[in-house]
Amino acid sequence: MKKLALAILFVLGLHCSAMAGFLEGASAYNARNYALALREVTPLARAGNADAQHLLGLMYYMGRGVPRDYKQAFSWHYKAALQGKADAQYVIGAMYYTGNAVPQDHALAVQWFRKAAEQGHPDAQHALGLMYRYHVAGMPQDVVLAYMLMNLAAASGHRNAVEQRAGIARQMSQEQIEEAQALSRSWKPGTPLPAQSRTGAGAG
Repeated sequence: MKKLALAILFVLGLHCSAMAGFLEGASAYNARNYALALREVTPLARAGNADAQHLLGLMYYMGRGVPRDYKQAFSWHYKAALQGKADAQYVIGAMYYTGNAVPQDHALAVQWFRKAAEQGHPDAQHALGLMYRYHVAGMPQDVVLAYMLMNLAAASGHRNAVEQRAGIARQMSQEQIEEAQALSRSWKPGTPLPAQSRTGAGAG
């Protein structure tokens, strides 16, 4: 069985916020003025702003503007994840998968990856696709679902997903590829991902 390698890719996706302080904090972060970013986002994070919580969690994770502290990183990302922030949900999934600052729990990792993936998060879709391809983290092997997830991630510009999709396709029948493509076309962000396919289980 091939070892699953997950790269934690933090995609901030800093969208327009009604809170000017967050925009100033995000701009300061992007300009590597971490001290200013910390001043701007900390009160917003404490007030419950999910974007600020995610960014503050990222700062603790990377040790930018604050000492690196994975427990604080998890805590702030978890607050944002509970509010539905997909980037934070992906990070929580990755931390549970690796056992970083929390006990390793692949079942919880899958749950959080799925929450983010169902919002259209390409890194989470890629992670789930790898799990289905290589039958890890308690996930069944299913090349159809693996292809579907890589197809969705690739549509969002995920380069590794493009390569993974090509590799999976070489293991698939035409019927399996057609099912995976149909599943990709019919799925919409914000809706559940399928838990099983008709033709892909146990293949690969």
